[in-house]
Amino acid sequence: MPFFLNKKKKGEKFLPITDDQMTRFNISLQDGCEMVFYAIEKAWGGEVFVPKIPSYKISDVATAIAPELEQKVVGIRPGEKLHEEMITSSDSYNTVDLGKYYAILPQKSPYSQYSKDDYKKAFNGLDVPNGFSYNSGNNSEWETIESLRELVKFM
Repeated sequence: MPFFLNKKKKGEKFLPITDDQMTRFNISLQDGCEMVFYAIEKAWGGEVFVPKIPSYKISDVATAIAPELEQKVVGIRPGEKLHEEMITSSDSYNTVDLGKYYAILPQKSPYSQYSKDDYKKAFNGLDVPNGFSYNSGNNSEWETIESLRELVKFM
C-alpha cells in the first residue's frame, strides 16, 4: 500500500503490477495481537498457529488507491511467489482446525509430548482434509476494493 500511495503522490502515469492474479493475506494489528494472546494462553508447545484472515488481490489494492491510474503488469521477480502459502499440503497431516485459527502440530515422534487426538479433544479441533493447503489464492475470505479503501484511510 505505501508503494502505490507513493507512486500516486509522485504523479506517476501507471502503477506497476507484478501479476494481475497475485494475492496476499491481510491481518490487522488487532487480529495479530489477539492471535499472540491466544497462542500464549493455549499453546502446548511446538505448534504453529495460523490465523484465518482475508486475502486481497494486488490489483485490487492498486484500484482502491488510484482507480484513475493505468495498471501495467511488469512480471514476477526472482524468488517472488504468486500467492502466500501459510499451510502446505504436506502440513495438512499435522494441522488441526480450531475455528478462528489453524494449528500445525509438531511431527509425530517418540519424543512428542502429546498426540493429535489429545489436542483435538482439548480444543474441540477438527482434522483438515489430507492434502489441504491454505494460501492467499485459495482463501474463502476476501477484501473488496471498498474494504481496501477503508484500510488505506488509516495510512
